[in-house]
Amino acid sequence: MNKKALSILMRARMRPNDRPNLSASPLPLTNAASQMQQRNSQENESPGEGNSAPNDSGNTEREFKRVHASMHSAISMNKTEVLDDVLNNFSEGYFSLSRENRRKLLLVLARDYDLNRSQVRELIKQYLGLELPADKAQVSGSEEEGLFSSFYRIERNLRHALQPVYEVLFERLNTHPGGLRFLSILRADILSILAEENIASLRALDSYLKEKLSTWLSPAALELHQITWDDPASLLEKIVAYEELVHHWKGEPLIFIEVALLKNVAQTIQEVLWDSPPIPESEATCALFYSISSTQPGLSGINLGKFLIKRVVTLVKRDMPHISTFATLSPIPGFMSWLLSKLASQSILAEGDMSQPPANGSSSTFYENILKQEEEEALMSLPKDVATGKNGMEVMFNLLTSTSYKWINSPELLSALKPPLMRLCARYLLQEKKRGKALDSVANFHLQNGAMVERINWMADRSEKGLSQSGGIMVNYVYSLDHIEEYAQSYFGNDEIHASSDLRRCVEVIASV
Repeated sequence: MNKKALSILMRARMRPNDRPNLSASPLPLTNAASQMQQRNSQENESPGEGNSAPNDSGNTEREFKRVHASMHSAISMNKTEVLDDVLNNFSEGYFSLSRENRRKLLLVLARDYDLNRSQVRELIKQYLGLELPADKAQVSGSEEEGLFSSFYRIERNLRHALQPVYEVLFERLNTHPGGLRFLSILRADILSILAEENIASLRALDSYLKEKLSTWLSPAALELHQITWDDPASLLEKIVAYEELVHHWKGEPLIFIEVALLKNVAQTIQEVLWDSPPIPESEATCALFYSISSTQPGLSGINLGKFLIKRVVTLVKRDMPHISTFATLSPIPGFMSWLLSKLASQSILAEGDMSQPPANGSSSTFYENILKQEEEEALMSLPKDVATGKNGMEVMFNLLTSTSYKWINSPELLSALKPPLMRLCARYLLQEKKRGKALDSVANFHLQNGAMVERINWMADRSEKGLSQSGGIMVNYVYSLDHIEEYAQSYFGNDEIHASSDLRRCVEVIASV
């Protein structure tokens, strides 16, 4: 890249693991990661070691039982002087298991080391049998303590009973050298299984572990590190590896962000990565966040980025006071999926309405012509050899679902598609919601962190991924230092999405016809 840029890394403050390096890869999440992990494994194994006899079911079963026993000991043992060795034995043994045995062990952990529901039911029964004082106002302080002592006792016991047994394992691993790394890999395996099978007990295990990891990876437990060419080559190599989808945890990096220093807020990814020579740092006025990458699949759903962005803004403002604008150039990953679904359903409804008009003369309650009249006319006037369809929405759907993306190289097609795509993209970002929050995952991420939607950019990412996700459109979110907390609170509390006045003018709800 030829722009003046920063790469800033967030990692956990953890006790170093002085144990030998383990083959600590989670279950495969992607084909690329799987192939690379297999290649690394083959390079590191010697003949006769590791998984040299994958078909030996007897050895496999004995290995499973050994790891199961070490897991049980790690949970039940009270002798702290040997606990570290037991936890090491368990983690090393876990990495030696096959995919199927890892799945089997995790199911045992989820089901056999869950909470005691019989005890919970009995405590609830006791609690419901207690009688509250008829008139609390007439009870003195000392009498109240006596009357409520049974409530306090059962509530305390109930809180304890509602803690699953596997919490002990998680807590002990958290304070064990390398344990947090191991827990992240454990959760990556759980998520990999849940992607294929919806197992209630395993989903409960994942939910509990996610909650624990969210607590342990609080801002106080994280440190910020600016990556420069003075950093060790090993760290720089890891950052490159993470960008290539290799998932490891060495040195405990969790997430990193790349920041370009520019004169103005970039409108295309080409401006950031390829266009024009780099500018002197002193001339930059904008810090543009253009890549936020998590290195740990096991931390999926845990929002570390919000800590990172706010700290980066503070760091850059402190070291570079001439930087006045903090913005992003972000993808819109859900836009095309939403739009194509909308076009398909409305095209069908439109065809039905035209062929069988209701007796009262009104249109279907569910039908919405999402195109303006002039947009409809422009699409229907395109040459029939390149744009087919009974109505504008069907023409638009057919063009956008073409895998050749020929429309991006035709000025005529681009001219017809740009107005509705830009307007509907603005609507998608500002109006389409799920449970009150932005439907788009990236939008929701930045809005909950206190950003505002500043601008959408036409043909900002012409890559195949950019075209398939958002028709090539990207969006700038801006972090205004004076309003970050205010915007975040209004989004959380009132579902309010802050946006520039120019973008709001793009949004216009089309009445049903």
